[in-house]
Amino acid sequence: MAKFVLAGKADCPLYAKAELLADRLQGSLPDFRIHKISILPEDWEKWLEAACERNGWKHKDSPLIWRELVDRGGKGMLLGGFSDFLEHCQDYYSITSDMVTDIMLSVAAENLESKMNLIAEEQHRVSLIKPLHIWISSALSATCHFLIPNLLSAEVFPHNSTISLHLLDLDGSKDELQQLRMETEDLALCQLHQVTIHTDLEQAFQEAHVILLLDEHWCDDSNAENENEEENKRKEVKHISDRYREYGRLIDTRAAKDVKVIVSGDLFVNLRSSLLLDNVCSIDNHQFVSVSTHLENEARAIVAKKLKVRTSDVTNVIVWGNISGSFYIDLQRARVFNYDGPIRGPATFSQPVLKVLNERKWLQTEFQELVRCQRAARASKTCRGAAMSQTNGILKVLKAWNGVCASDELLSIGGVCQGCYDLPEGIVLSMPVTFTGGGWAVLTDATIEHELKDRLQLYAEELRQEKELGSEPCRTGPDAEECC
Repeated sequence: MAKFVLAGKADCPLYAKAELLADRLQGSLPDFRIHKISILPEDWEKWLEAACERNGWKHKDSPLIWRELVDRGGKGMLLGGFSDFLEHCQDYYSITSDMVTDIMLSVAAENLESKMNLIAEEQHRVSLIKPLHIWISSALSATCHFLIPNLLSAEVFPHNSTISLHLLDLDGSKDELQQLRMETEDLALCQLHQVTIHTDLEQAFQEAHVILLLDEHWCDDSNAENENEEENKRKEVKHISDRYREYGRLIDTRAAKDVKVIVSGDLFVNLRSSLLLDNVCSIDNHQFVSVSTHLENEARAIVAKKLKVRTSDVTNVIVWGNISGSFYIDLQRARVFNYDGPIRGPATFSQPVLKVLNERKWLQTEFQELVRCQRAARASKTCRGAAMSQTNGILKVLKAWNGVCASDELLSIGGVCQGCYDLPEGIVLSMPVTFTGGGWAVLTDATIEHELKDRLQLYAEELRQEKELGSEPCRTGPDAEECC
């Protein structure tokens, strides 16, 4: 079987002549096949250069014609231009072309018109697709690898049929991101429209509808052992502050005004959210949240083990405070299902955790410490469970934000405090919220006793100090003013 490929400028008369000659051969010879590639005149030179470089050919004019040995494989065999193709047809098939100039020019004009119509139709088709644009930072992290297969589903985004995924990693290599892009496409997920990769901020957050900001590598710690812990922290916070101020400005100018921004991880989570909000003017601050559901779930697991039930049987646990700093686990609204106690009921029956777990000293001391130890273990660089836990927390918040949860379900998220619980304006702390109608609202009737009120003030002060630390110059010696 012979397969010929004809490529040329859409308005080239010789391409039109070769095309009609090939059509005659295909119509009269059962084993003759032809494939046509019509290129816009302004794109021809670039396309020709790339094709010749790829195949090791030398050719300058339109058309370009080669033969593919489909029964043997391998690269095509270059024939050349129209004259070479005509000679080949005369020698092998005893067929020639007698097309007059006027017809040749008319066919060339029709080819160009057809090509322009095809391009217009494709542009119109693409314009009808309105994908949801999701941006993920630190895309080479383990969390992102767990996140992608679960993120692109109707369960998380029930109202969006197509999703464009944008993978951003300022500290990663383009080759690694390219590999991740290929792996993502190989998943063949129904909702995936396209995947793009980015290693700089040139296009970052463009048209973003959802932005997921994961933990990132902030600075080179090669000299960390020569510096004290306080200076290392100052340097780290300075890098975070610089980057997230820039993130905030880019989100404000490039993202959709209804964008949902989720900050996750184990490093300065509340601080990162607060820095974003300080640099955003045109987007509602309720569209920025931090994920603390992983702490909530770890606390549920500890309570469940104590009560000998499943983790899913414990609900409405509250996390107050600085997600990656000082926090407090509150069980005032927590309930337990399927508890094997003196009072039993159907599967829908639940009891207050504080009623069945009457160990106040354990709850105030050992329980709080167990959650902190769990977090420390999860935050370990070698702990894959950290990535799984963060992924689960992000997905849970997204589902709630998109209406896939009960309206009375409590979640703990880091959100901006607007005078609630007598906290300073603009402070981002973890607190109990409910999601309804595509938004969230703080639980205003939670019981805030004197001890918890003092804790919240301390947590707010801790965040304020972190922000001040990021605005100070980093010092590497007694006379050094700045580290970068």
